[in-house]
Amino acid sequence: MIVPWAAFAFDVSDNLQIIDPAAYDAAMPRGYAMTSPRVSEEGIDWWHQIELPGNYVTPGLDESAAKLATLHLPDLTGKTVLDVGAFDGYFSFAAERLGASRVVALDSYAWRRPGGKDGFEYARTALASKVEDVEMEVLDIAPETVGEFDVVLFLGVLYHMRHPLLALERVANVTKERLVVETLADMTFMRSPAAAFYPWNMLGDETNWWGPNRAAVIGMMRSIGFDRAEAYAAKRLTRERLQGIPVRVKVSLDMLARTPVSSRPRLLRDIVKSVSTQNRLVVHGWRTPPRR
Repeated sequence: MIVPWAAFAFDVSDNLQIIDPAAYDAAMPRGYAMTSPRVSEEGIDWWHQIELPGNYVTPGLDESAAKLATLHLPDLTGKTVLDVGAFDGYFSFAAERLGASRVVALDSYAWRRPGGKDGFEYARTALASKVEDVEMEVLDIAPETVGEFDVVLFLGVLYHMRHPLLALERVANVTKERLVVETLADMTFMRSPAAAFYPWNMLGDETNWWGPNRAAVIGMMRSIGFDRAEAYAAKRLTRERLQGIPVRVKVSLDMLARTPVSSRPRLLRDIVKSVSTQNRLVVHGWRTPPRR
């Protein structure tokens, strides 16, 4: 069953995890220091919170270090890594610091907007990073266009894809060992594979298309050739999400006001249900190494 769900912010699930990010401090410290005046002067519209030399943190909205701690990344020492949907590059730079031998950051949507790549370029220079960059659409990813990588990161991208299974196939085709997917999840009350479809501006973002549940993501991973798939809940209860409740409540009330009276009870049930069904999800897909 595929249904559109109302926009609502405060999402809680039985799989809620609070994971201590201290283990990842060596990769990208979590400390929130004063934002560098130089960064502000650049006029960059940051998304990631990247710690730069001098103990300065870029003023992005994304809680990048906290998210990193929920990814359950494998040992990246000596691995080649592709970061799809890199944006400002936090996770690309983190992979490099975690010992990856080669990291390629790939994006198109964010980087092709005016100034959209400025954050990545600024941080790469400030960090003296060797991370490579490729501007390419997800559906153009193939061994012939980008090569193959031991580990592929597909973080915060799947639910923006109009064709999620096809997108997963593309990134799977360049994955030699492990694919790490982080995504919005919906319909978590269902145990069978299902996905919510958002046919209009949903969750405050017109580029959101799908909210698959845990079973759907695992099923897609297995259908594209991964021998094993394992899911981890990635939702974190944060001050920012608590502060966002009034705004999302207003969005939901406005939606109710525009809905015919006869349909409001059903929509209200959907809104209430979304409180406990929308979540963040991390899924790893493994390939069995060939026998020698």
